[in-house]
Amino acid sequence: MLIGSELRRTSKNDFEYLFDLKFTLRLMSFNIQLQKMLLFLKASVVILFVLFTQIVSAQKTSPVQPFTSVDPEPFADNTNHWYSIYDKSNMINAMPGRPHYKPTEITNIADNLLLFQKSNGGWPKNYDFFAILTDKQKDTVKAAKNLINTTFDNGNTYTQIAALAIAYTVTNIEKYKLAALKGLDFILAAQYNNGGWPQYFPLEKKYSRLITYNDGVIKGIMQLLKDINDGKPQYAFIDNKYREKLKVAFDKGMDCIIKTQIIDNGKPTAWCQQHDEVTLKPSWARKYEAASICNKESAELVLFLMSIDYPKKEIIDAIQNAVVWFKESKILNTVVKRVAAPKTNTPYKVSVSDKIVVMDSAAPPIWSRFYELKTHRPLFCNRDSKLVYTFAEVERERRDGYAWYVYTPQEVLDRYPQWQKKWAPER
Repeated sequence: MLIGSELRRTSKNDFEYLFDLKFTLRLMSFNIQLQKMLLFLKASVVILFVLFTQIVSAQKTSPVQPFTSVDPEPFADNTNHWYSIYDKSNMINAMPGRPHYKPTEITNIADNLLLFQKSNGGWPKNYDFFAILTDKQKDTVKAAKNLINTTFDNGNTYTQIAALAIAYTVTNIEKYKLAALKGLDFILAAQYNNGGWPQYFPLEKKYSRLITYNDGVIKGIMQLLKDINDGKPQYAFIDNKYREKLKVAFDKGMDCIIKTQIIDNGKPTAWCQQHDEVTLKPSWARKYEAASICNKESAELVLFLMSIDYPKKEIIDAIQNAVVWFKESKILNTVVKRVAAPKTNTPYKVSVSDKIVVMDSAAPPIWSRFYELKTHRPLFCNRDSKLVYTFAEVERERRDGYAWYVYTPQEVLDRYPQWQKKWAPER
């Protein structure tokens, strides 16, 4: 009996032991599975973080698009001036019937850009950089390497840098990268401490030393710097240290844009073509370009500001104040028409037509290029710097040869609702 009782106790203890052991083993197995799951989750988080970082990086550097050509459009002002105006101060002038490189002939175009680049890193204006030059023309341009007449006017310097960046991206030829970097050095050297850029550098004594929005000077430079800062793939060769310098230049340029917006009669309006490089006040440029509120250049500038992602408050304010100005300054029931006129020779051009203002109730809004400070009247001017207030008072050569009325502000007004909804919905 004793033996049987002990056996029963032993069997019971063994059962409990086996149960505990089985439970322990299951618990250990569960812990192992849990640890595996945690390791898997950690690994997944790491992988997702890496993928997210790569996606953000890819978005920052923009998807690489194959470059197959150099766009001739940004060079159009240079090209048109070279063929339409004979300038005895040019290194070379256009020859009739000369062929051009196709936009796909990237290395030939890039070699032309290197040929015309001056020793200080900038470029002269009003040449066809796609022209196939004669050997004599090439020798003449080479010989003038140290003749410094470098400018941002007519789309110069920043356009050549952008084209050289494409050439280097396509070919990996070092000289194109070095030339592009030298051009960027020129941009940094030309910038005023207040953030603006002159039309010409080295500085001249005339109006070209003013801070210049005319002909897209500052807009063009800032767009190039923005493309670099945004990580466009053709600028991947620029190292981080140099990018920081360019970012500082961009920020200074933006500060200058904000500070030069004209406060007139106590209200922010728009910009002048050119501003004093010290006081930042609106300034006269050429003899027929008065210190005034200039809608063409201002509209182009605002379109650039609207392209900036996550704009700061001061940028939003500048855009919205300019939009108010464009709405207030639009002209209704007016259209400008070109009409035939007797051929007239002037020292500046041969005129075979004229322009007139016609009243038309169906006409879309139009804007005067210049508005007088304080009065906000549409403003016109002749080459003698005499201000006039009707288009008919402008002499024919200037009436036919200059854009006194513009539609560019309408582009701003058309894009503004979508921009406002995205970046300033509460305002």
